[in-house]
Amino acid sequence: MTSPEQIQLENIAESDYEIFALLKQRYSPRTFKDVRIKKQHLNQLFEAARWSPSSNNIQPWRFIYAEKNSEAYEKIISCLSDFNKEWAVNAPLLMLTAYHEKTNDHQDNFHALHDLGFAVGNMTTQAQYMGIALHQMAGLDWKKIEKIFNIPEDYHISTAIALGYYGGELNKLSPELQKAELQERQRIDQSQFAFMDEWKAIKHDED
Repeated sequence: MTSPEQIQLENIAESDYEIFALLKQRYSPRTFKDVRIKKQHLNQLFEAARWSPSSNNIQPWRFIYAEKNSEAYEKIISCLSDFNKEWAVNAPLLMLTAYHEKTNDHQDNFHALHDLGFAVGNMTTQAQYMGIALHQMAGLDWKKIEKIFNIPEDYHISTAIALGYYGGELNKLSPELQKAELQERQRIDQSQFAFMDEWKAIKHDED
């Protein structure tokens, strides 16, 4: 059986150019150590999000989190897609991300989702530094979540995140998910998203 340490090593990105080591080491596992996340570590994650940049310093991000074996945790699980339900129950902690859709003067904040992403990015890098993995999930019923958790009308649920320390055992996953956990990581080439001087059409744009 492949050990958790071997999986972490094999998931280090083979970047075309040298980048910050924590960025190369980060990946999104579907199994985690069966250990509660320390309160101090959780505070550090939210502090990293707190100091993220945002348009006009509005700081539109909001988070709801719940520990395993709590009622709120089960509510979050119930709102995930069937695929995500299968493995997210391995996480010691689940989190919902949301953003305020309005500015301080009640206008539409078109940058709010960008700013939430920046906050989660900061949190992700801080988590990696502490050996904590974050697995983002788009597969969720956000309308159901907003009703269950009484989300105010001008806020919007964006994603769910499974959190836990790296080092989970593969045998907690189905054979299909074990295979996915060991697949080679891939990214599109820089030439497909970074254009100098003008927009360049790529195959995806033409489909």
